[in-house]
Amino acid sequence: MSETPPHTLQYRFDGPEDAPVLILGPSLGTTWHMWDRQVPELTKQWRVFRFDLPGHGGAPAYPAGSVSDLTTRLLATLEGLGVQRFGYAGCALGGAVGIELALRHPERLASLALIAASPRFGTADEFRQRGVIVRTNGLDPIARSAPERWFTGGFAAAQPAITEWAVQMVRTTDPGCYIASCEALASFDVRPELGRVGVPTLVLVGSDDQVTGPAEARTLVAGIPDARLAVVPGASHLVPVEQPGAVTDLLVRHFSTAWQPVFETSTGQTALPAAALKPVLSPAPPQPLQTGPVAEIAPLAVPPQGQGRPDPYDAGIKVRREVLGDAHVDRALAQADEFSGDFQEFITRYAWGEIWDRPGLDRRTRSCVTLTALVAGGHLDELAFHTRAALRNGLTPGEIKEVLLQAAVYCGVPAANSAFKVAQQVIREETTPQD
Repeated sequence: MSETPPHTLQYRFDGPEDAPVLILGPSLGTTWHMWDRQVPELTKQWRVFRFDLPGHGGAPAYPAGSVSDLTTRLLATLEGLGVQRFGYAGCALGGAVGIELALRHPERLASLALIAASPRFGTADEFRQRGVIVRTNGLDPIARSAPERWFTGGFAAAQPAITEWAVQMVRTTDPGCYIASCEALASFDVRPELGRVGVPTLVLVGSDDQVTGPAEARTLVAGIPDARLAVVPGASHLVPVEQPGAVTDLLVRHFSTAWQPVFETSTGQTALPAAALKPVLSPAPPQPLQTGPVAEIAPLAVPPQGQGRPDPYDAGIKVRREVLGDAHVDRALAQADEFSGDFQEFITRYAWGEIWDRPGLDRRTRSCVTLTALVAGGHLDELAFHTRAALRNGLTPGEIKEVLLQAAVYCGVPAANSAFKVAQQVIREETTPQD
């Protein structure tokens, strides 16, 4: 066990101190206990390191809003323990940390297993919407729906104690840290970079996973040059819990046969081999392995360095999507034609790339200013989607109410009356948990 300062992670070790280290990364809403059934077998060969996400499992609530931040905290924790090289297996958000390690810190990674993972988890809108629901209603609606996302119906019905354990894991998570983790998944997209993952990789997925299922797993296998696919029958998203024996067997076989050694160059620096051998994973019923296609990925082209001030369009489209949502922006751009296209480019470049991306105000404050200005101008259509944006930017319904009350004093009661009707409808739509 550990005492956890800021910018590190709560962790525990199991297994012999002189064994190679194998790290197990958790899924959003879970704790390190999701790996309990794997530990007895894995500790026969490895020193198993498990960690909790911030605010999960009683860990201190220091929110981490990006996968990069989580990865940095993990490495800081390992640095303090003197762990330099390790194998890594991660589930869902834990898998995203594994991909980040492989891309940014390949010299640290000996082998990789990605479980219920994806190079992009759904859409940014989905996770930011989940954050809005948690901010408004707390974690109880998410907790109650967790078993249907994580387990097959038959397993949930047959294992009521595990089902209740799953609900309580989510319910006792810190809401702010959960929202920050949603933001981390919303902004995670490494699809163009998969060809640079250079360690032997097992991609493991439950056959019935409706969250990040076989399609997402095959995308990983197609993009990662040295990857194998294992589909576990009769399992959903939290496959290490639902099919612990199958997952344990697959992890033991992968890390036993695909542990990439350190190679010393003449300079004394640590380097990775130019081409690692693929692990050979033979079928073992009832968990047959399915080998996916291996795609050749061309190196990413490096654009020439421009001169002078960078064009704010790229920053603008990124901020515009983060604030308004992919669906809204895609719809606006799709409706643009020869007549209106220049205007869409103009507002992306200058409203979003120049103003919204300035560091002087945070996005919550900019949303407050924008709502007030829209009330004053009577722009109710834009008020609707900027109310959604305000929720995404972290304002609560109560704070939006206070903004509109303030606007009633300075912009007029009739304008505020119309604004309250629009905002009330949007808040109902955005903060009602989905069945």
